[in-house]
Amino acid sequence: MSEERKIMVEEVEAVATPPKARVEEAADAAPRQRDYLDGFLAQKPAQAPAGEPGGDLYEAVIDALKEIYDPEIPVNIYDLGLIYGVDVTEGHVAVTMTLTTPHCPVAESMPGEVEMRVGAVPGVGDADVNLVWDPPWDPQKMSDEAKLELGML
Repeated sequence: MSEERKIMVEEVEAVATPPKARVEEAADAAPRQRDYLDGFLAQKPAQAPAGEPGGDLYEAVIDALKEIYDPEIPVNIYDLGLIYGVDVTEGHVAVTMTLTTPHCPVAESMPGEVEMRVGAVPGVGDADVNLVWDPPWDPQKMSDEAKLELGML
């Protein structure tokens, strides 16, 4: 360990530049475009069908569901995680939902209110509400906004 380590330095005049990589064009292929974003930026977004998530009618139904509040909890039923699915097909809307417990005080009135509010959305001809208990609701289904409102975050 008494031997001192020395760093050897070698000075050179110049270093040869490495050859550039070249992609040979296939004889039958179209020439490569320089700006690959030209076509991408010119494209317009595809219009979502009315019943698909992101469609206008679907979003209007979601907005209507966000106006319905659980009477015991100051959070709307959509953010509370009680809505399991919304299917929209040609003016017919089917909402699959649950309640916090089967013994919920609004078990008889909540599905009727959901059906009435969704049926009142312009463009909806018929609304069905399917009340399910499987999978059971748990607090993990709530949105972050609902958890924050209830002091769970």
